[in-house]
Amino acid sequence: MIQPDRALDIGALGVDVAGLETLRPRRRRILARFMGSTSARVGAALLILLVFIAVFGPLITPHDPTAIEPLQALRPPSTAHLFGTDNLGRDLLSRVIAGARVSLSLAVITGLAAMLVGIVVGAISGYAGGWIDALLMRIVDVLLAFPSLILALAVAGTLGEGYVSLLIAMVLTLWARNARLIRGAVLAERSRPYVEASRGLGTRPVRVLWRHILPNVIWPFVVLLSLEMSRIILLVAALDYLGVGVQPPTPEWGTMVADARLYLFNAPWMIGFPGLAIALTVAAFNLTGEGLRDAVDPRT
Repeated sequence: MIQPDRALDIGALGVDVAGLETLRPRRRRILARFMGSTSARVGAALLILLVFIAVFGPLITPHDPTAIEPLQALRPPSTAHLFGTDNLGRDLLSRVIAGARVSLSLAVITGLAAMLVGIVVGAISGYAGGWIDALLMRIVDVLLAFPSLILALAVAGTLGEGYVSLLIAMVLTLWARNARLIRGAVLAERSRPYVEASRGLGTRPVRVLWRHILPNVIWPFVVLLSLEMSRIILLVAALDYLGVGVQPPTPEWGTMVADARLYLFNAPWMIGFPGLAIALTVAAFNLTGEGLRDAVDPRT
């Protein structure tokens, strides 16, 4: 975004800066459009509830999520155990609540890290051009040639089991798509009059990219990140289900679904409640992302 201290100089070069005065009203219009959507409000409410559960989970879990009680194994939902117990007698409600922190933290950290790496690589590639652009985009092409699940599985299997390995595998898998999209947006933006005017004023390339181009292309990718979070949640659950993610006894929804597959008919609640948690989280991110997309889309 063009800075106020440059407004008069750029205006003298014939660049329209009147739109800067409408920045705050535009934010209010975006918020009003977002809150005016019923589905967006439902998604945001679900998301706030999930974040609350993830943050305050240790304070609201009725039992120790890792405590094994063999005599209580495979008990159906009751007043003592609202979601029932698993094959080791652990309280399923407590494990679902504790799993929210692990699953959401993985999704949020992965999404933000992949977006940050993608923005840096894509912005440098799109603005620099030449051999730098060619080199970076060939790396992106190689990563995009593999299905996300297969690539993440290979990286996680190489690094070993655990939270950190899964996080690194997810970031290495997902940043390339963000880089390709950011590169396209920067290529379209760098030839705009306000960018040429800033260059004519002698502004350094890094400042042009950071202060002028990126603020004007970042909003669509914030929306994209909110929509991608549901995909990340499913990918994390799939990797945990395949046994290369967070390991027992740490509660995680994908791992809980994997543990329940042998008890599908004897204890369906073991797979039902973690699966419902995954479905609600995916729905919350999808509804919130779609509402945000409709709010910032000028065509609406």
